[in-house]
Amino acid sequence: MRYEFADCVLDVDRHVLLRGGENVSVEPQVFDLLELLAENPGKLVAREEIIERVWNGRFVSDSTISARIAAARRAVGDDGKAQRIIRTIVRRGLQMAADVTCETDAGSSGDSQTQRLQYARSTEGYAVPYTLFGEGRHVLRIGSVVHDLEAEWRIPSERTRLQDMASRFRLLRYNKDHGVSSNNDHQAVYDKRIDEILSVTQAAGFDRFSILGEMGGTFPALHFAVRHPERVEKLVISGGWAEGRDHRDDAQLPDSIRTLIAEGWNTPGSGYAMGAEFSYFPEGPLESVRHMVDEMQALYSSEERLLYRDIANRTSILHLLSQVQCPTLVLHGRRTAVHPLSEARKLAAGIPKASLVILETANQIPLPGNDAYGVYIQTLQSFLEAED
Repeated sequence: MRYEFADCVLDVDRHVLLRGGENVSVEPQVFDLLELLAENPGKLVAREEIIERVWNGRFVSDSTISARIAAARRAVGDDGKAQRIIRTIVRRGLQMAADVTCETDAGSSGDSQTQRLQYARSTEGYAVPYTLFGEGRHVLRIGSVVHDLEAEWRIPSERTRLQDMASRFRLLRYNKDHGVSSNNDHQAVYDKRIDEILSVTQAAGFDRFSILGEMGGTFPALHFAVRHPERVEKLVISGGWAEGRDHRDDAQLPDSIRTLIAEGWNTPGSGYAMGAEFSYFPEGPLESVRHMVDEMQALYSSEERLLYRDIANRTSILHLLSQVQCPTLVLHGRRTAVHPLSEARKLAAGIPKASLVILETANQIPLPGNDAYGVYIQTLQSFLEAED
């Protein structure tokens, strides 16, 4: 992991700080403080979080904390008066004031491929992470099995899908959750997502572009397309749904996925957790689903997963469909069970310029190794590259 900011490079794997290309010697606690701030650009990092990370939660005096902050500023060429890079939020904590670019290793595959995390600024001033790679038509991709760009990149099947897309398009990848699980005002959440999409597309130089919304990414994609039709050339909805389970005929039946999550999500490697995710990807491949579950269990508690499930069950997008103005492609598996083909038909029937392509799979979206995967990628490319 490498973080670049101002004229500095913080290489976490090598435990090296460079400034202007020169090695800067720092003690371990100062390095840990810089790493914590670089991980959270633009965010307030509270004093309690600093103590927990740098001093493992032990009691530490104010003078000791101040000394480490001063040392960190000196190391990156900053000072307490200028605060160009490390900003003090009085009585609350610190903030990384400089823009940060992050380069992460591709993971356990052993290759040297990397992704570069970049950060846009929202209108509220916080950092919004995104990645940008590939050449060709501009495509914004929203949605994934995980709401974390780094975790997604560590999943080999997801990394392969992203690389396949980037070999065909200029792929802007944005996927961020903002407390949807704890916020009942869903429109306020979507308003925030729209603001972030505007921020990352502006930072990436995307003026007019297509959107690929996968699974839960369907909803911010549709909200943005309706709110900003002048920005959206085409829309692809893959593995999405028009109405959640609570609006369907089987709403009164027990929710087996919710039961699996409640019974075993907090147990690493649990068969219950695997069962919950296999509901979305019954055709696997097994190892791909296992990687997904490992990353998701590290990111989300069972309470968070249950809340996400409840929100998916309650959500309906029917009221927006007739307002979508751009050509739209709906891609969906014929034998999907969690969000069945009937939901894709609702989407295609409700959007004026939509067409539906049915994929021969039971997975919510095809994964590398599925027979339908090649058709999925080729159909996506053909639609997005076709002239209107």
